[in-house]
Amino acid sequence: MLSRPRLAVVLSAVAVVLLAGCTAPAAPTPGQSVVASDPAVPLADLSVLADPRSFVGPSTAVLADAAIPAPAVAPAQELPVTVTSHDLSGDTSATVTSTDRILAMDISGSIAATVFGLGFGGSVVGRDVSTTFPGTEELPVITSSGHTVNNEAILALRPTVLITDGSVGPVDVVLQLRDAGIPVVFVDTDPTVDGVGELARQVAAALGAPAAGESLATDLTGAIAAKVAEIAAIVPKGEPLRMLFLYLRGTSGIYYLFGEESGADVLIRSLGGVDVAAEIGLDGMRPMTDEAMVAANPDLILVMTDGIASVGGVDGLLESKPAIALTAAGQHKRFVDMADGEILAFGPRTAEVLDALARAIYAPGQ
Repeated sequence: MLSRPRLAVVLSAVAVVLLAGCTAPAAPTPGQSVVASDPAVPLADLSVLADPRSFVGPSTAVLADAAIPAPAVAPAQELPVTVTSHDLSGDTSATVTSTDRILAMDISGSIAATVFGLGFGGSVVGRDVSTTFPGTEELPVITSSGHTVNNEAILALRPTVLITDGSVGPVDVVLQLRDAGIPVVFVDTDPTVDGVGELARQVAAALGAPAAGESLATDLTGAIAAKVAEIAAIVPKGEPLRMLFLYLRGTSGIYYLFGEESGADVLIRSLGGVDVAAEIGLDGMRPMTDEAMVAANPDLILVMTDGIASVGGVDGLLESKPAIALTAAGQHKRFVDMADGEILAFGPRTAEVLDALARAIYAPGQ
C-alpha cells in the first residue's frame, strides 16, 4: 500500500485541475435516490436488495451529519514537543512550541478533520479547499482550486504550526514556510483503515497530545472495523459486486481509473465488493481507456459528486463515453456518488462514509 506522501505525488498530478473543470451540478438522473447514513438504524434492519446487480438507476450517498465530533474534555498537552516530520525527501525533526494557531492541509481534508476530532478545532485558523465540514465554513482558504498553496495567505494567518502530507504544494513552496520560521510537520500514513488510526497518532503527536491521539485512533479503528463487519453481514450471498472507482473532471478531459494502492481498493473491499481495476492489473491511478473499461466491466461505478456533475450527470457520461455504456454498470446506470471531500477521506468520518455508501449500494431508496 502506498504511504500517504507517495500516494500524494500521484494524486497531486491529477489534482492540479481538480476543481478547474467543475460545472454547475447537473440535473439528477431520473430515478436517482439519495441515501443518508443513519447510525440509529442498523444495516441489518434494512430491506437489502436480493440481487444488487439487477437494480437500475444511480444513487447518491450523503452523511446525515457531516460535523466532526470532538471530545468533551480538552486534550492534555505537553509543549514544546519535537517530532519526526516525514518530509517527501526524507525524515527530519520539527519542534512545535505552540498550537494556538493551527493550519492543517491535504488534498482530502483528512488532516483538518483529524485535528477537529482531537479537540483542537478551535485553534484552526485556515483551511484547504477540501475542508468543508461544518465549523470550517468561515475559515480563510489557504489553497487554490488546483490545491496549490498560497504562501501569502498562510503567512498572513501567522500559524504556529502547519501539518500536511505533501499532497498540496508545490512542496518546495511549503518548505519555504519552514524557512520563514513556521514549524511544518509532514505526516506519513496509508490510505487504509489502520492508516486512519496512525494519522490520529501522528497529528496528535505534532500537537503535543499523544494520549488524545491514541484514544482517537482506538475509537476510529474500532468503529471502522465494526462497520466493515456490519456491511459484510448484509452483502448478498454469491458473487460480490464488481466495483470500480472512476475519477472525473469532464470539462478538463480527465477520466482516471483508481486501482490498487489508490485508497479506492480499500474502500471497495470494505464495502464487500471486488475492485475490478486491481483485478485487471491497474495500480494507482491511470487514465481511462475504452479497452480497460470494457475489460473491467464493473457492475457498479463509484464517483465523486462534483465529478459526475462535471460530465453532465450519468446520462451525459454514458453519451460521451460509449465504452462505459457497454458495461453492466452503464447498462443499468448503476452509479453511486458521494461528496468529493468525503468519499476517499480516510479520517474521523470513515465509518459514517462506509455506512452511507453501503446503504446506497445495497439498500437504495431507504
